[in-house]
Amino acid sequence: MRSACLSLLLVTACWALPFRQSGFLDFMMDDVGSGLPDLPDVVMPGPVAPVGPKCPFRCQCHLRVVQCSDLGLKTVPGDIPDDTTLLDLQNNKITEIKENDFKNLKGLHALILVNNKITIIHAKALSPLTKLQRLYLSKNMLKDVPANMPKSLQELRIHENEITKIKKASFQGMSHVIVMELGSNPLKSAGIEGGAFADLKRVSYIRIADTNITEIPKGLPSSLSELHLDSNKITKLTADSLKGLKNLAKLGLSYNEISSVDNGTLANVPHLRELHLDNNALTSVPPGLPDHKYIQVVYLHVNKIAAVGTEDFCPPGFNTKKAMYSGISLFSNPVPYWEVQPITFRCVFDRSAIQLGNYRKK
Repeated sequence: MRSACLSLLLVTACWALPFRQSGFLDFMMDDVGSGLPDLPDVVMPGPVAPVGPKCPFRCQCHLRVVQCSDLGLKTVPGDIPDDTTLLDLQNNKITEIKENDFKNLKGLHALILVNNKITIIHAKALSPLTKLQRLYLSKNMLKDVPANMPKSLQELRIHENEITKIKKASFQGMSHVIVMELGSNPLKSAGIEGGAFADLKRVSYIRIADTNITEIPKGLPSSLSELHLDSNKITKLTADSLKGLKNLAKLGLSYNEISSVDNGTLANVPHLRELHLDNNALTSVPPGLPDHKYIQVVYLHVNKIAAVGTEDFCPPGFNTKKAMYSGISLFSNPVPYWEVQPITFRCVFDRSAIQLGNYRKK
């Protein structure tokens, strides 16, 4: 009898529902006469995604750097973070810079717009960028230098555009510019207004290569240490062409049509160290080299020089006050090199620094 009762209890326990803890409210709800209203279902809110800093769609943003290059963009994105310091928009298809494209970017230091299709920059588009230091606009379709560029600018690269004129007002008030690149534009000497570079009081590097200018631009700042005018149509160097460039250390005039250098021309650049006159039409070594105290590198290859004198490079005797040459190139000239006297190169640092021979008549 006892075993039968025990078996019945076990069967009942196996079919019983799981235990559920009852609270005070449960008992109250079981009481039909309690009078309590039905409670609404409570819906618990799901997890809220944290709101992060904004970044233009498909761009990458990190540490105030916004990179939107190579995205096929046709306009400047409108949701650029206000605290951006570097904005990279190169290699896109942007055609126009509008007035308000950069209106909130007051802390921007560098703007890269290289290799787009920009034809127009609104006259007020760059005005808000009061801290901009570097502006890269090369490989576009601009016909004019942008107006109202920030006075804080230190580096301007605007080569490979369609600029034909540089007006006097183009760089007005831009006294902090150090580097300027204007090459590969259809510029002519007549298109560069007098005094166009007058306000560039601190510029040390200017490059105006691959253009149509026929003479060295007038009024270049005395602060220049490097001037690159390669691949132009300059035909002659006069004493006035380098006047005032007392700090010039490197002068690049390769691939021009220069046939002569006037006496006294090199005296205007007393600190010159490198002179590049290769691939021109010179018939003699430029005068004034023996008197130069600092000249060390002279490139004269691929010209029409037919003779080299014993005092073309070095002063008479051995002058310890003159810097020793570290490079002289004279190859591809019609000079009979076997007639050049060894004493000609007495102020050259090493014989390996002299390059002669290999002339081929064109």
